[in-house]
Amino acid sequence: MSTIENVSRRRFLTGGIIAAGALVLGVHYYPKLSSGDKLPHDTNADRAKLHPSVYLGIEPDGTVWIVASRSEMGTTSRTTLPLVLADELDADWKRVKIEQAIGDKRYGDQNTDGSHSVRSYYDAMREAGATARFMLIQAAAKQWGVPATECETELHAVVHRSSNRRADYGELASAAAKLPIPKTEDLKFKPKSAWRYVGKGEVSYDLEALVTGKAVYGMDARVDGMVYASVERPPVLGGKVKSYDDKEALKVAGVRQTVPLDPFRPPPAFQPLGGVAVIADNTWAAFQGRKKLNISWDNGANEAYNSADYKKELQETTHKSCKVARSAGDVDAVFTKGGKTLEADYYVPLLAHAAMEPLVALAEFKDGKVTVWAPTQNPQAVQDIVSKELGISPNDVICHVTLLGGGFGRKSKPDYVAEAAVLSKKVGRPVKVVWTREDDIKFDYYNAVAAMYFKASVDAKGKPTAWLQRSVFPPITSTFDVNAVYGDPPHLQQGWTDLPYDLPNISIENGPAKAHVRIGWLRSVANIYHGFGIQCFTDELANRAHRDPLEYLLDLIGKPRTIDFNGVSYPNYGASLEAYPWETGRLRRVAEMVAEKSGWGKRKHSKGSGVGIAAHRSFLTYVATVVEVEVNDQGEVRIPRVDTVLDAGLVVNPEATRAQFEGAAVFGTSVARSGQITATKGAIDQSNFQDYTVARINEVPSQTNVYVVDSDAPPAGVGEPGVPPFIAAFCNAIYAATGKRVRDLPITNYGLS
Repeated sequence: MSTIENVSRRRFLTGGIIAAGALVLGVHYYPKLSSGDKLPHDTNADRAKLHPSVYLGIEPDGTVWIVASRSEMGTTSRTTLPLVLADELDADWKRVKIEQAIGDKRYGDQNTDGSHSVRSYYDAMREAGATARFMLIQAAAKQWGVPATECETELHAVVHRSSNRRADYGELASAAAKLPIPKTEDLKFKPKSAWRYVGKGEVSYDLEALVTGKAVYGMDARVDGMVYASVERPPVLGGKVKSYDDKEALKVAGVRQTVPLDPFRPPPAFQPLGGVAVIADNTWAAFQGRKKLNISWDNGANEAYNSADYKKELQETTHKSCKVARSAGDVDAVFTKGGKTLEADYYVPLLAHAAMEPLVALAEFKDGKVTVWAPTQNPQAVQDIVSKELGISPNDVICHVTLLGGGFGRKSKPDYVAEAAVLSKKVGRPVKVVWTREDDIKFDYYNAVAAMYFKASVDAKGKPTAWLQRSVFPPITSTFDVNAVYGDPPHLQQGWTDLPYDLPNISIENGPAKAHVRIGWLRSVANIYHGFGIQCFTDELANRAHRDPLEYLLDLIGKPRTIDFNGVSYPNYGASLEAYPWETGRLRRVAEMVAEKSGWGKRKHSKGSGVGIAAHRSFLTYVATVVEVEVNDQGEVRIPRVDTVLDAGLVVNPEATRAQFEGAAVFGTSVARSGQITATKGAIDQSNFQDYTVARINEVPSQTNVYVVDSDAPPAGVGEPGVPPFIAAFCNAIYAATGKRVRDLPITNYGLS
């Protein structure tokens, strides 16, 4: 007879239950935190003997503490940024310890979103390491009575070669701590030839904890006296509770009480959606009690929203003149002359984040202050929304950041943390809010649905003499401004206003669209639909002209140049155009390289197989991808091979970067194959992985080759740029294999699977 045993994740991973007949039912081990302890705001780095930076501390035993101010969700930011500091310090990585920062403005912007962790903090990490190294050298020189210019560092030590003296960093920490912190202009940074870690990388600092089950995620947080909550939220955005009956819910064993939550005050921003919470001794009781709630809803104005009708509305808007975001020449004059023109409509539906870890947060309100533990991408946003909801100072909100089981942008929006904080104040004890998978799908901040219209007038060789493109999508700004209907410059820049083609006449336009759901950032954001539309329409033009898609793409990009954005609102992902110019030569280069690496034009393809190519710049990184597909008679699509070349400037951790682009191919596969959120009478139709599917192991690319360009340009983003060109290249490959032009995602709309 099989035995049933309730075991911990840790015990499972360490082999403690590998025994015949053992059946795993769940996890019950949590690292305990004492709810009565007053947690300090300072870090081990703060308390270290030598503490020249908020990011760094060195102990007398030589231990180097590095503070990770960004969230870790599998992207290795907790490893990569400390590597930059450790390299400039000349620290022994084996003697480095990393600690996660709480939400605190002294670390700068902690929102781990937008693929800018390394780009934004590379210099700060270098300066922190160089500052400590400078002070350690000064301390050693003073101790030895020699000029500091005669001293240098090697691994974790200062040396004076002429006298053969050497001092470990730990030996010098106390003396160095007495010295003044040098000015930035006095620092001397290591040359590239002396780098130990940058450009070479290391495995994830968290790897051992992850594979042994010791890693702490949001669900693992626990304090004494805590209760669990599950919230029944309004099914339609802006809905309210008319009445509810909780008699049956309160009969469920373990259920303590129900608590109503006020609806948000428009705009929704990061506020809780409202509804009724069931408070219980465990998640099972909370979930079962919630099912027995009898609630009557007032769904409000958004009940009239149906995604099928909305799609037609957006497409109709794209066929009308819209607001011009960028133009050159006179497209209308060219179109009026007549000649050969081509038109196409492209469409991408709403997309959900669907990270493997659903949302969860633990909060304790006590003595007018709140302490929370959450898998959040933005602890400072947590402080902001919790303080507003409870009417306290942001300084009285302590946010501890756990590891994240995926984020993709959803966990930068802390509505779920605010729910826990509000409920903790209401019930007078610590509350952990746990979202189900159904909650995660139905109450997301969705990536915007988008309709796009393209029109091109072409010459005898099929090259556009005029190019018109219109994009219509509910903007992210609608989440923060109920009157927002047009795309804002930061999101129009994402693959739209930065069309890289050297054409004499262009018109780039954007039309209005009212949001009926919460719109938010998802991995690659507007680049998903803009990259798909432009690169697939480009491929369509190439095939209509009977030209090789690669040769045609390069022809449109033209000779290497820097795009002039004079008169165009182009924020450049928050970076200066001087430091990060839009260089079409770099886009050409990755396209040419990926063609070479993939054997473009050199490999024969059998019936039902083909390859597609796409090139796209996003988050300051240039990427080109070639996808190979095979489609059988039943419409089943396989992806035998993917080749991607990226130019992200200086790459700190190459293997981690390659992993990001391998993951982007998997993520893009899910989007293109089956990603689709729809709504009926304002309520989301999908609920779990049975109807919002993600790619299975037999559906993802069998082989993904990632090539990193060796570049001296400053570091750019790597988490998101791989997705847009993959989706476009995948759909272009389907056309090459089947003759079916995918203009409307997902590909299931074309009988493909």
